[in-house]
Amino acid sequence: MIAMLIRRLIQAVLVMLVVAFISFSLFQFVGDPINNMVGQESSQQDRAELRERLGLNDPIPIQFFRFVGNAVQGEFGISYRMARPVSEVIAERLPATLELALISGVLAISLGIGLGVYTALRRDGWLSHFIMSSSLIGVSLPTFLIGILLIYLFSVELQWLPSFGRGETVQITDNWSTGLLTVSGWKSLILPSITLGLFQLTLLMRLVRAEMLEVLRTDYIKFARARGIKQRSIHFRHALKNTLLPVITIAGLQLGSIIAFAIITETVFQWPGVGLLFINAIRFVDIPFMSAYLLLIALVFVAINLIVDLLYFAVDPRLRTVKRSAGR
Repeated sequence: MIAMLIRRLIQAVLVMLVVAFISFSLFQFVGDPINNMVGQESSQQDRAELRERLGLNDPIPIQFFRFVGNAVQGEFGISYRMARPVSEVIAERLPATLELALISGVLAISLGIGLGVYTALRRDGWLSHFIMSSSLIGVSLPTFLIGILLIYLFSVELQWLPSFGRGETVQITDNWSTGLLTVSGWKSLILPSITLGLFQLTLLMRLVRAEMLEVLRTDYIKFARARGIKQRSIHFRHALKNTLLPVITIAGLQLGSIIAFAIITETVFQWPGVGLLFINAIRFVDIPFMSAYLLLIALVFVAINLIVDLLYFAVDPRLRTVKRSAGR
């Protein structure tokens, strides 16, 4: 267990260094940062002094290790567009993105597993056929189109839910606010969370259904039925447990995708999160913020994959048996 954890940590560090190099390359190959920080009326001497003060005249390796050292401390420089520290801007907007991703993830995992199990156990029922047919919407339609359709139906026609914004929020700390403690905050969350989590929901549902049907055909399930074990126990103690083993990996990756792909949903609903800022950063070539966002998303994926590996090791007894056998 400890050896596996150490290997995963080393792999995580290597991945983060590669992503850091890609992010650092943005400063070198996407225009001159000095031109983005000073006006056209500035003299060449002012530009040279600023370049020297920022360390841009240093060799590339020194600049890269300085960039990595600052990133480890949470420092990513000054935003070109907002003229504020990038870490401060991210700290203000990150709660909104995490809040949206949390609700979308809970919605996708809970409904995805529940509907997947139901459609597997009642695969010949009309409701199962309806659910499977309806799930094609979440798989085939792009996210932005689903968001627009939901806005048209529930905001424009029915006028039940707001079409943009985060609603009223409660300030918990200096940099952390939440809309989960207000009614308008929950209303504002419904449409974007459904839009963001619908694809992951349908994907997990179809995966759980396929795995459940496969497990129910195995010999040990047939033996359990022959022994007279109750159907409920067979389905939820034996079949479901083995069904969830491959689902853990996919669910972990999808949680990372929810945070990474929140960009589109935040743009459609004007959700004040990090993803919306990233779109604006691309528009204004705000390289420090773009680099910080890439590192943040990479860190999320690396952390989730590490947690998934640990969960898989803890849930699947076959891995522990293989490790013991290898140790002998």
